[in-house]
Parts: sequence; C-alpha cells; structure tokens
Amino acid sequence: MKDKKLTRRYFLTLSAGAAVGSWLTACGAATPAPEQPAEAAATEAPAAAAATSEVAAPAPEVVTISFSGWGATQEDEGVRAAMKVFEGENPNIKMEWVHIPDTNAYNDRILSMAAAGTPPDTGFIGSDIFTTFARDAVLLDITDRVKGDPVIGKEGYFIEPQETQRCTFNGQWYGIGSCWVAPHIYYNADIFEQEGIEPPSNDPAKAWDWDHLLEVATQLTVDNNGKHPGDSGFDVNNVKRWGIHWPTWWIPLHAAMISNGGDWVDRETGLVVADKPEAIEAIQNVADLMGKHQVMPFASVFQRSETSDVPQMLEGGYLAMAVDGSWALSWLTELKITLGTAVLPKMKQPATTMQAHLHSVFAGTKQPEEAWQWVKFLATEYYQLQFLKIGLWLPSQTALMTDEGRQKWLTLRKAPGDGIHPEGYEQLITEFIPKYGQVLYMPPGWTKATSVLYPALDSVFVGDQTAEEALVAVVPEVNAILEAELKKS
Repeated sequence: MKDKKLTRRYFLTLSAGAAVGSWLTACGAATPAPEQPAEAAATEAPAAAAATSEVAAPAPEVVTISFSGWGATQEDEGVRAAMKVFEGENPNIKMEWVHIPDTNAYNDRILSMAAAGTPPDTGFIGSDIFTTFARDAVLLDITDRVKGDPVIGKEGYFIEPQETQRCTFNGQWYGIGSCWVAPHIYYNADIFEQEGIEPPSNDPAKAWDWDHLLEVATQLTVDNNGKHPGDSGFDVNNVKRWGIHWPTWWIPLHAAMISNGGDWVDRETGLVVADKPEAIEAIQNVADLMGKHQVMPFASVFQRSETSDVPQMLEGGYLAMAVDGSWALSWLTELKITLGTAVLPKMKQPATTMQAHLHSVFAGTKQPEEAWQWVKFLATEYYQLQFLKIGLWLPSQTALMTDEGRQKWLTLRKAPGDGIHPEGYEQLITEFIPKYGQVLYMPPGWTKATSVLYPALDSVFVGDQTAEEALVAVVPEVNAILEAELKKS
C-alpha cells in the first residue's frame, strides 16, 4: 500500500474507528530538492572573475515545518521553547506549532487538515493508531535515518527492546517515542503513619502480592462508624476513607493483566487474547476491589463535591492509595500531603505498562529532510529534560537514567513546591519500569477493535457480568475486526 491515497472513504473509515485518541494525516510524494543556482558566467575582466569567485554562496532557502500536537500549558510552553532552540540551531528552518489542546478534538482537526490536502509535516501520533498509519503509508519510513544517525542510532541510546517494539512496524521505523510513562502507586504517607501501617515500596523486589494489597486496603477502608469491609454492619454507602483506587481504562488494566501472565493482544498473531484465563482473572481482580472487597470507590463517589476526583481524595484523606500514570506526578506533587510512590502490586510477577505518544514525519511532507531533523531533535536530551523536570515524563534515553543523568532533572520532594520526586522515586526509574515494563502491541485496526472491546467491560465494573462472561462473548467479535484488518497489511 505504498501509493495509498487519502480517499474520502479512507478518511471516514478512520474518523469513525479512531474516535478516541487516534490521529491521521495525508500522504503525498515529496518534491525534489531545489536545483543549485547556476554558476556565474565568466567575464573578460580578470579582476571581476576573481571577485566573483569570492562571492559568498547564497543563503539556504528558509523552509517551514509544521508540527501538530496536543497538551496543556506545560507541554505547549515546552514545545514552543524547543522550537526556538531548534530554529537557532537551524536558521534555514522555521517551525509552525499546530497546537490542539484537547486530545479528543485533535483527531478531528488532523483529519480535516488531511482531507483538505494540508497535513502537517510532523506531529504527535497516538500509540493506538500508530501501526494503522504505518501500514497505510501515512507515515514516512525513517529506518535508514534512525539507524544511520551517529547519536540516536548508537546502540544503547534508548531503553531496549521496548523502544524498537513501539516504533517499528514490519521491522521498519515510522516514529520515535516521545518519552515513557507508566502506572505506579501514589499514596498519602500521612495516613500510613497515622495507622501504623508500613507503606508499599519503590523497590520491585519488595512488591506487595495481591493478597497483601487486599489486606492493607481493607485495614485502610473505614466507614463513618469506624467499621471495615468484612465487619458486621459495614456501610459501603457511607465510607469515610477508601483503601485504593485502580482506574479501569486500558493502560492500568493492561498492567494488571501482564502481572498475571495475560495480555490484551498476542504480538505474534495480532489478535486479542483477553479471553484467556490469566487476563480474565486479572480484570476480575480489579473489578472485585469495588464489588467483592469494597475497598475501592465506585463511580457515584466521584459525584460528591468533597470527593470529585482522585487528587482531591488523596489530599483530603478520603483515599489512601491510588494507581495512576507517572505523568500524574506533575500535579500530584502539589498536594499538601506527604506524598509517597511505589511499584504496583504483583499477581504472579512485578509488571507495569510502558506507553507514550510518538513523534513522526508524515509521508505527505514536501520537506522530508528538514522534517526529520526536527523529529530527531525531539529525541535529544534537551527536549526530554523539560518534561522530566516537572514530573510529566520519564526518560526513554538511557543516559538520563544514570546517576549523572538523573542529577539533571530529578529533584527530591521535601514539601509541596519544594522538589518534585518523592523519596526513592529513582528506583521506579532504574529498577521497576525498564526491567518489568512491557509495551502493549496495538495492531492495525486497534481503534476499531477497542470501540467494541472496551464498552463490553463496563458491565464488569458495575457488577452486571463477570469478566469471563463479558470477554468470552466479545473477543470473537473483536478478533473478526482485527482479522479483516490483517488482510489489508
């Protein structure tokens, strides 16, 4: 499908199938490089000829490279700052930032630009749509550029094998990861101290097993009468403090699944395997935190003014532990509590999910070399450091994980507003995530498939179905979608 055109049908298909967190732009042939200016004609006057030979070469033509992306204020400011630095280093390139703050609106905006024949040159690509775009020749193959680069192509520059796993399709590179992010535990250390309970650790060798998590979460969950889950008369509708919150969307669920030996997708076949016993058990374990064990707040809890979101609950003492992405540190560090972090509890083995958006060159760019220079710049230390320092990102570059590298960005949190990273956070970075983190493979057609898969799980988390009932019923339908997509590859 090397010569695939962005037809109206293709546009509409992807728009419908990628309603949440997916992105598109058009393909097109690159224009040839401008011809070199002709040599000046010789004159009869020797002096004039000599002068001509000393005339400086004309300045290179300035080209504009557009870059699309989402993000709130911090990312917006970081991208703009990076563009100024890049333009200073590359005076022949002017950058244009196509900022679309709302990730849900991002998809529609990029689709509209593509349909109009004015796609950006480069941009953010969601990991869930990446392989679909690579298959359909929407993205430029940058394999030779990556492998031939003396900096980012050097062995050991990135955390491997995870970087190659997420950036390649059929063995070819179509993007470079922006960073890494991964779920882990955040906790209110003041609550643990008050209750005399040892908190979880950042050391994966000390990861709690699932039974211990349930034991501690039960101790920490208490209703307004001082009763705990399992006590006679415990009132789940009037809980003063909950033990844990585990989000039920795909990344935190994937972390639970791989800890139990399961997965969403089999990388070899490209088909969903969430109906296998290991995956079913993991999802049921998470659902049981709410229904069976009553240690996790249910949806209606978040409709109350004093417990409207997880940060508010942690800060107010209504919640002891919360599983969330590493990116959440950028705002949780501001909470007026003693904030702790820890590895996820294990079912069979320690595990977490490594994920982040990619930076790609769109195949429709008329300036592939300049576009590549920008994407390469985004994979260097300067750009990543901006977001590491504020707790939004984790490094994908191994040099930033060393003792020397961490000194450039990791700051010990002593109090709200004084440092970012809680004590022991470096163990998450050096021991837990690179050694136990796994990348979810999302095959072509993944966004279509998950539009059927994910809603089927809603019934599990409200207690209407078991995980086995829901997944055994929906997975064949999901795999029929993926099998049809595989035939297009």
